[in-house]
Amino acid sequence: MKIIVDAFGGDNSPGAVISGAYMAAKEFGDIILVGDEDKIREYAKNNSIAIDDVNIEIIDAKPVIEIEDDPQMILREKMDCSMAVGLRTLSEGDGDAFVSAGSTGALVVGATFIAKRLKGIKRAALSPIMPTDTGPLILTDAGANLDCRPEMLVQFGIMASCYMQRVMGIESPRVGLLNVGSESTKGRSLDMDAYKLLQKAPVNFCGNVEARELPWGVCDVVVTDGFTGNIALKLYEGLGGYFSNSLKGMFSGFPGAVAAASIMPRIKAFRNKMNTTDIGGAMLMGISKPVIKAHGNSDDKSFYRTICQARDCVEGNFIEEISNALKEV
Repeated sequence: MKIIVDAFGGDNSPGAVISGAYMAAKEFGDIILVGDEDKIREYAKNNSIAIDDVNIEIIDAKPVIEIEDDPQMILREKMDCSMAVGLRTLSEGDGDAFVSAGSTGALVVGATFIAKRLKGIKRAALSPIMPTDTGPLILTDAGANLDCRPEMLVQFGIMASCYMQRVMGIESPRVGLLNVGSESTKGRSLDMDAYKLLQKAPVNFCGNVEARELPWGVCDVVVTDGFTGNIALKLYEGLGGYFSNSLKGMFSGFPGAVAAASIMPRIKAFRNKMNTTDIGGAMLMGISKPVIKAHGNSDDKSFYRTICQARDCVEGNFIEEISNALKEV
């Protein structure tokens, strides 16, 4: 198994990427780093990372596609950037999965037109894992497709359900449709039509769910269009940061420190439950091989976990499971 990693994607590249890849290579196997080889080796040398002592291969790629670049540039002016070269390596069969923390738009475009979609899939869907009170849930789509058709939402639900089953180990994932009410007649025509189709789909459909219910873990898969999903994701992330900062403020100063000491184990347990670093990145569902978008601000541990997530996708054969599930639709 070989996991291809874009060494120059994200806010903390290449350092955090190299360190995370080194941790993964020491544990379980072959890693391909794609990017400026001189800079990769220079960073490794300056930080005492013995990349030549583990199974890390480097594919040289000088240009980098920036966040502000037009995503379509990955198919034109920047066809030799680290992300494009990594996706071509994946497409040509020289790797089993691809990880990048670079531009989300460029990754969606590049994966769609270089690595290609699975047969029958209408659109790839960005699908991040989100923490809840009872365990992780997957949100799909979280921004790849702002306008969707009902049959696309059904495919999103099938793909995400396969992921939660084969990779996360949930036997019969509950699939919910994000809506403004629980009744089947609520929402736009898109939501009402998708509701009817999901009832017939080969998934454990549990009906409509409201945004306020998500933190409580009412389902394992949340299906929606990319516009709504991205808003839900950003609000979720923002509130998480707000509560974290508010909690720190409550325990500031001497009285707060004394109070915090008595409940520190509970605080740490809550922080660990809501920590996305241990979960990994967002799957780009619908591509012919696993493609994962790491968080843009990922540190070395987060990159390590995202590479492990890619490994779990390959070992779980969830791409094959998606293909089989689509035959039932």
